[in-house]
Amino acid sequence: MEQLSPSDMKAILHSKRANLFYLEYCRVMQKDGRVLYLTESSKENLYYNIPIANTTAILLGNGTSITQAAMRMLTQAGVLVGFCGGGSTPLYSACEIEWLSPQSEYRPTEYVQGWMGFWFDENRRLDAAKVFQKARLDYVTRIWGKDNELKPFGFNTNEELLKKAFQVFEERTNQASKPSDLLLTEAQLTKTLYKYCATQTGLSDFKRDHNSKSKSQQKDYISKANDFLNHGNYLAYGLAATTLWVLGIPHGFAVMHGKTRRGALVFDVADLIKDAIVLPWAFVSASENATEQEFRQQILQKFTDHKALGFMFEQVKVIALQDYSDEEKAKIENGE
Repeated sequence: MEQLSPSDMKAILHSKRANLFYLEYCRVMQKDGRVLYLTESSKENLYYNIPIANTTAILLGNGTSITQAAMRMLTQAGVLVGFCGGGSTPLYSACEIEWLSPQSEYRPTEYVQGWMGFWFDENRRLDAAKVFQKARLDYVTRIWGKDNELKPFGFNTNEELLKKAFQVFEERTNQASKPSDLLLTEAQLTKTLYKYCATQTGLSDFKRDHNSKSKSQQKDYISKANDFLNHGNYLAYGLAATTLWVLGIPHGFAVMHGKTRRGALVFDVADLIKDAIVLPWAFVSASENATEQEFRQQILQKFTDHKALGFMFEQVKVIALQDYSDEEKAKIENGE
């Protein structure tokens, strides 16, 4: 079989790749020039091919192992690999986002240099965080407005409740003088969106539980919504980590989530899409009593439909190469 070169396997840009895999109870290996995962049963062993050139990240859950040869091929194709718990959560190494990142001395430098150009200035870092927040809100209004599958549930960004919440969010974002102000404003908006999504899907008694890990077969809808939110968020972290790795920006140089968490920038970038895609579909899937696999398939399809990875790349590039001069800062503060 003809062997593909590393450059051949990177022919599909990361921002255009379609696949993100979560695997459990299997062995990932290299066989005949391909990366496969093997499932074992009492009667037969089954091999499944992983299209690594069209894959952004692989999450390895319970009961998984991976060979050195498979890791070598995944590295050549630029695929990020992470170990996680059941259902893709939590993503291991304590509480931070940790990936087995492919090593390359040929990562681009212009984006990390641009990022470092503003990051050590606290005021300019705050300006960058405001750009992130405004892009996040724009994405919510755009996606909720055009997703036809959300319309039967009554999602409408022109409703007075949301219009008022969005207006307050924009005003407080512009007025913020420190990252904690932005985090408080973000929390208030997210709380409103939780309430709105819960109401639209008949889960009005919803209460957010970040530690929801129920494995019971008889889950109530509220528990499922929490589980789906956790699951979907970790899938978003995978896309965010891929974006930063491809652009060569270290995960520790966050603009909002502080300097105490090594993977904080992953959270910043993932926040660009979580409210727009993960949040509504976690509630919709829970209300329809979907299985975890059905939810995962739905959320990954929505990432593809709404070009979430491409949006992340676009926004990170804009911020990395942003002109943070006094003139540009005035435009940001005026919402231009």
